[in-house]
Amino acid sequence: QVQLVESGGGLVQAGGSLRLSCAASTRTFSIYGMGWFRQAPGKEREFVAAITWNSGSTYYSDSVKGRFRISRDNAKNTVFLQMISLKPEDTAVYYCAAHRRWAIVGVHQEDYDYWGQGTQVTVSS
Repeated sequence: QVQLVESGGGLVQAGGSLRLSCAASTRTFSIYGMGWFRQAPGKEREFVAAITWNSGSTYYSDSVKGRFRISRDNAKNTVFLQMISLKPEDTAVYYCAAHRRWAIVGVHQEDYDYWGQGTQVTVSS
């Protein structure tokens, strides 16, 4: 029902910046809470950031807080992840996800109903 397509990944040196985008196909994007997760090779997928349907609340993992910023443009059906001061440990496939649970922020994989295909972010030393 809802397709999510991430873009904006790539190769960047440590200290650099990237902005990831996630475009949603739904006509009712504004009712979805959105999140970003990432998965490095051989590791479990981990929470990165989340934003509520009205941008009223955001939440970040400790490892990215202060460096990453999640935002959304409901008119464009798009959520963003602005990443600065990138570190090699940020290297992972980044996934966009959506949920309809208005009462939660969304920091767990099981909170989400729809997932994108992922976009690779590689940070070199």
